[in-house]
Amino acid sequence: MAKMASKPKPSRFRFKTLPPEKVDYYLVLDFEGVCNKDDGGPAVDLMEIIEFPVLKVSAKTLETESEFHSYVQPTTHRLLNPICTRITGITQEMVDGQPTLPKVLEALHSWMLAEGLLDKKVNFCFVTCGDWDLKTGLSAQAAYQKFEYPDYLKKWINIKTYFEATVGKKGRGMAEMLRELGLQLEGRHHSGIDDSRNIAKILRELAKNNHNLASGIIEPRVLIQ
Repeated sequence: MAKMASKPKPSRFRFKTLPPEKVDYYLVLDFEGVCNKDDGGPAVDLMEIIEFPVLKVSAKTLETESEFHSYVQPTTHRLLNPICTRITGITQEMVDGQPTLPKVLEALHSWMLAEGLLDKKVNFCFVTCGDWDLKTGLSAQAAYQKFEYPDYLKKWINIKTYFEATVGKKGRGMAEMLRELGLQLEGRHHSGIDDSRNIAKILRELAKNNHNLASGIIEPRVLIQ
């Protein structure tokens, strides 16, 4: 007898949309995480983040001014499964000995300080491709492993929403949005740093026909906990 699919559980992590605000910088990020299934292996109950990239993109010029990048040592599931390496290109050797996620968050904060992003006169917002990264991924890991993280990582815009508003089609994924915009996918899909660079390309292209994005005017989402 075929097993009936169970109904998906609603996420305990929710967001609300804030009124429009103007930003000076877009911080583009795309996490990679431990895959939650394997070739016949045990299911993984937590998609721990194993790659943490951030691009600092000027809202004025839409050029990338700086990059932050770190691989992350998983602590709940220390061994990467084969499908994870196959999809992301991240090997066990690339995460072994790397800082844990709380340490990466400290390094990110130091980078943001050095880049002037935490100056009270500077406004920024993270940019993701989908809501998983900051609505669920980071939130779930922090709750599971019991650590706190900064409020600035609880606010973001989903580039798919701006793609749909600008192009008139649903943004069904980074690769498809690039094709729709006539852009080449550069690097490796599902490499966090390469995906972040490709998302920044989408952001720049959309800004050509989206006055708000070009002017740094956004409607950010904020995590509700």
